[in-house]
Amino acid sequence: REMTNAVNQVLRMKEGTGESSYATSSYIQKQVLSLTKSIKEEAIREFYSRQRPKIISIADLGCSSAELNTLGVVSELIVAIEVARRQLGDGPREYHVCLNDLPGNDFNTVFRSLTKFEEKLKKEIMGSDDEKELGHCFVSGVPGSFYGRLFSTNSMHFVHSSYSLMWLSQVPQGAEEN
Repeated sequence: REMTNAVNQVLRMKEGTGESSYATSSYIQKQVLSLTKSIKEEAIREFYSRQRPKIISIADLGCSSAELNTLGVVSELIVAIEVARRQLGDGPREYHVCLNDLPGNDFNTVFRSLTKFEEKLKKEIMGSDDEKELGHCFVSGVPGSFYGRLFSTNSMHFVHSSYSLMWLSQVPQGAEEN
């Protein structure tokens, strides 16, 4: 356990938005996100169409400080849900977004971009149509290792990870049962 805590404090991406930061040097990750976009969107639409929850909880594991990667995925998921809910004639939903990474990572860069993210999301979903509604979107940071438990039982509807799962040395206990 001490070794895990020590590793959690050392392993992290370069903070900020400078030239050598993760936010500006994550080209491969952006490409993978682009290639998997339709798969994620189909999965979240199918989930929504079956369950139709009033509050949708989404987690991004390994969010780092790359606001474009992390919030881009979240935005795509919310837009996909919004399209499905309108097609089904449902009213606005609330979104609870949990961004996870190790405690030493720079959550501040992501949090500073939330206003711009929300404005862009509203514009993308509502456009110039004042009749369209978008429910509230609550974003929180969840520092910690996904080697341990991060969320309460049955609290997440969609958990996304594009590059953090490669760090796992085994299948998490109980994952094969779900």
